Amino acid sequence: MIIPSIDLQSGLAVQLVGGKDKALDAGDPRPIAELFGRVGEIAVIDLDAALGTGSNRDTILDLLGRAPCRVGGGIRDADSARFWLDAGARKVILGTAAEPDILDQLPRERVIAALDAVDGEVVVEGWTRKTGRGVLDRMRELRPYVGGFLVTFVEREGRLAGVDEARINQLVDASDGIELTVAGGVATAADVGVIDALGADAQVGMALYTNKFDLADATAACLKTDREDGLWATVVVDESGLALGLAYSDLGSLRVAIYQGRGAYHSRSRDELWVKGSTSGAVQTLHRIELDCDRDTLRFSVSQSGAGFCHLNKRTCWGDSTGLSRLESTLLERQKSAPDGSYTKRLLAEDGLLAAKLKEEAAELAEADNVADVTHEAADLMYFAMAAMARAGVSLTDVERELDRRALKVNRRNGDAKLPLPGKGPENGSSQS
Repeated sequence: MIIPSIDLQSGLAVQLVGGKDKALDAGDPRPIAELFGRVGEIAVIDLDAALGTGSNRDTILDLLGRAPCRVGGGIRDADSARFWLDAGARKVILGTAAEPDILDQLPRERVIAALDAVDGEVVVEGWTRKTGRGVLDRMRELRPYVGGFLVTFVEREGRLAGVDEARINQLVDASDGIELTVAGGVATAADVGVIDALGADAQVGMALYTNKFDLADATAACLKTDREDGLWATVVVDESGLALGLAYSDLGSLRVAIYQGRGAYHSRSRDELWVKGSTSGAVQTLHRIELDCDRDTLRFSVSQSGAGFCHLNKRTCWGDSTGLSRLESTLLERQKSAPDGSYTKRLLAEDGLLAAKLKEEAAELAEADNVADVTHEAADLMYFAMAAMARAGVSLTDVERELDRRALKVNRRNGDAKLPLPGKGPENGSSQS
């Protein structure tokens, strides 16, 4: 797949040729990140930090809240790497700091070693000094310590010179199953498709910024289909991954979806573009497009408004949702239209009632000691917790996103209770000493 790249200087997105000469200034990186993030991870590189001339820390922290990012540039020690991992970076990219003594301190699967090469030889110090070490040998040395490699063909970087399939094949073999991304020279969408077919991802900057091709072209170049009409099956899911229905896409609908951020598909019955909600009002906001492992099916992650995805005014084409999703919908409906005196309305409006019930149910869950009781008390607590969320305008997706963010943290708190544990007050040996 394509890994769109945002290189930062003084808070702005730029593109350099040969790592030195500024070819263009793309301006505010925030809308760029939101667009690029619709097709997957993006690479955010702090050129100022890499060159030792400054930092784009605040800008990158903002981008991490807008798109899934791998972060690189100026990360020279384990503490810096952990900072970005804790801040929400999916992965960190280490260059000259990619040495075993540092890598051993980091979660392997979230570390990418960046290797810059000229004619197969690793170069450092801003691509100015040759090391005498071959990139393939260096990959084999670092393979036990990292979850991915980023290999930049310096002689092709920013020059749209095309790809060297034979060399990429060698890199794929040397990576031995570890994720590989290559950069430098990608000039056409077909180049992205070739790299994907070889088993690597293509990190692309200049070609996108100069409109040599777009994100839809690059995504389509990686896809295949055995359908006579050439359409791609598209599974549509909500923010939690619940399947809403099945649709179909072509290049035109894919382009509208990506660049308008909408649920847009190809209607087989009308043989035309279908933008979900354009007539019904049940619009979809597109968050992410993903390709399956066989490259013949797309997955659209969307936020669905209105009655739902189904033309029968159901949330899904298999009927209404269940579980927590259904509870959330019920609470939101009752918040708007519950009759006076209803319990839900009392919970949301009566001072202190919801807080008291949360404390009561949490205590009962803590005391439950068998499957039936834990199930019952957990359901009670979830109901009241989601009532509190509905009152505050917090969605289940917001909470899931926060849990996902916490799962990315490397540094962990010890998790001690803020209050004394039962039976362990100050008089019998609490941890307050």
